[in-house]
Amino acid sequence: MILLLLLYNCFLFLSLLPSARSSALTTAIAANERLCFYVDADKAGEKIGVSMNVQSGGSFDIDFDVKDPNEKVILDGKSERQGDYVLTANTVGEYSFCFENDMSTLTVKLVDFDIMVESEPRREAPAKPGQVADHTSALEESTFRLNSLLLNIKRTQKYFHTRENRGFSLVRSTQNRLFWYMVLESLGIVGMAVLQVYILQTFFTKTGRRYKV
Repeated sequence: MILLLLLYNCFLFLSLLPSARSSALTTAIAANERLCFYVDADKAGEKIGVSMNVQSGGSFDIDFDVKDPNEKVILDGKSERQGDYVLTANTVGEYSFCFENDMSTLTVKLVDFDIMVESEPRREAPAKPGQVADHTSALEESTFRLNSLLLNIKRTQKYFHTRENRGFSLVRSTQNRLFWYMVLESLGIVGMAVLQVYILQTFFTKTGRRYKV
């Protein structure tokens, strides 16, 4: 009986969670490319959460826009590096999320983004007499609190991952600049040495004029 009660409690926890559809993707967007992704809202009032981070490429920024099923722009951003947005789907249908890399002519941008569609109202607990129904409210609040904490941990991990990639790209760019600076400096030193040898050689050659005293 205890095992059956535990299984019923687990089933009850899952039924209390809101229905959600989530997609976490990482995509490379070439220069002058526009790339779109689509998600369906089954009913009005659903919440659509979007989080994006530019992991590499250029200045780590990109343009994006979000359109509703009527092709109306409901959210857009210019030269955005990262962000978390929550939208309300007032119209049932297909929503588009497009990234555009127009500001770059050669650089490929690597974008990590997450799209989640979640129903706003919570499901009611099954009408069941007994002591399980008495603890429904407390269990529901605990479940949603844990869900919120896990989402915050996930966002924090993405943030530090993005910072790590940007720091690594900065270090690599600095190394390349130092390398080419050392190459130019070495060429300059060699050029100065050759010029000095040439000047000294012209002072002691026999081709110059001779003056008899």
